[in-house]
Amino acid sequence: MSINLQASEFLISAVNEKQYPKHQFKEIALVGRSNVGKSSLINALANRKNLARTSNQPGRTQTINFYRMDKIVIVDLPGYGFARVPESVRRAWRPMIEGYLTNRENLVGILQLVDIRHKPTNDDIMMTNWLKEMKIPFVIVATKADKLSKSKALTNSKQISQILGEETILFSAQTRQGKPEVLGILSKWAKEL
Repeated sequence: MSINLQASEFLISAVNEKQYPKHQFKEIALVGRSNVGKSSLINALANRKNLARTSNQPGRTQTINFYRMDKIVIVDLPGYGFARVPESVRRAWRPMIEGYLTNRENLVGILQLVDIRHKPTNDDIMMTNWLKEMKIPFVIVATKADKLSKSKALTNSKQISQILGEETILFSAQTRQGKPEVLGILSKWAKEL
């Protein structure tokens, strides 16, 4: 199944299950630390600059945002880890994120984004282990690959794979490196399940 990226649109922001959009499409969620590049990945996939709002400030995404791309829906979850938001907001994210990940029937796979410039954090490791335990199909995407030399990016990618126990896809929203691979995974999940 190829994805018609021209047919991309923002659907809705939600904070609980009652607000989720009602549709028959399969959903792929994006998880990762605050400011890891989830919104930038959505924009790069859709070939649009402002489909998803981006920010240099960690914690900008505070709701679950749904984006339709042809016959699939990409779900942008709030980031975990450091974010410049009140502690009460951060505490509210966990049940919101876990509720979506454990209860959403449309969910068929997850892209876990990690920043290639840094070792995976304890939060990244906990998320990977949780996804394995929940038996949710997922792929690790190492973002911001354009910020490093090719050799350093490969070295860091191997390190991320060793720490998380999974292969990684190198991705850059700037150069579009890894875009075909990510789209291939989205198509595969949409078709298979």
